[in-house]
Amino acid sequence: MAGGTGTAIVAGQGALPGILADGLRAADLPFILAGIEGHAPPGCDLVFRIERLMPLIDALHDQGMTRVVFAGAMHRPRLDPGLFDPRTAALVPRFLAAMQAGDDAALRVIIAIFEEAGLEVVGATDLMPGLVPGPGVLGAVQPGPSDTIDAARAAQIVAALGAVDVGQGAVVAAGLCLAVEALPGTDAMLDAVAALSGGLRPQGGVLYKAAKRGQDRRVDLPALGPETVARAHAAGLRGIAFEAGSVMLLDRARMVADADARGLFLWARPA
Repeated sequence: MAGGTGTAIVAGQGALPGILADGLRAADLPFILAGIEGHAPPGCDLVFRIERLMPLIDALHDQGMTRVVFAGAMHRPRLDPGLFDPRTAALVPRFLAAMQAGDDAALRVIIAIFEEAGLEVVGATDLMPGLVPGPGVLGAVQPGPSDTIDAARAAQIVAALGAVDVGQGAVVAAGLCLAVEALPGTDAMLDAVAALSGGLRPQGGVLYKAAKRGQDRRVDLPALGPETVARAHAAGLRGIAFEAGSVMLLDRARMVADADARGLFLWARPA
């Protein structure tokens, strides 16, 4: 666990906010959990609206927070023009221009606003570097030659998706792309593969995940967890490959145990 004090976890959905909170608590470092109204996980100390972003930043300063980490899946909320405070309203042109350019541009603007307000923005892996594995096969199951080929093909597809800010994952079997990740996310992609039948569905296949090229790795870093392993198995895949150094594993020990039990490989593939 990296050093530092006064960390605000801006919490989205999923296990990551709780993992970071547990790590900060174990290190006896002060933190608060803040979540967006309507999407905030249980136990948040602060619940806020995007329309009142500047009052949130004031509250973080008042509570002694010096840095911010964005953790978990976040969806664009619907904005109510009547709820903007004057200072946040002044930021609307920046928001709109960034949102039209894609999610990555929107996240960069959010980071810039927090930094301009004197808060350091850090990544989840700055707090817990062990979330991101280095290269290698993590469990007992090894990828075969066909899996290596499918993973390479999927990596090409994910690189193309990232270049247009679309997604961070793809499923390939026998060289054919069965699905790509878009707004609904990884779980929906795997469920779609599980629903394929007949001549459309080659046997086996590989899920591949990687960060977008050039993205700010303090936010929106891809994450995999035990549920990913379960859904990959349900989709009939042979394993999960991901770019070493750019994908977080949530509950790595359980993922490895579950993958071994299901006969799936977990491969941190060199970039």
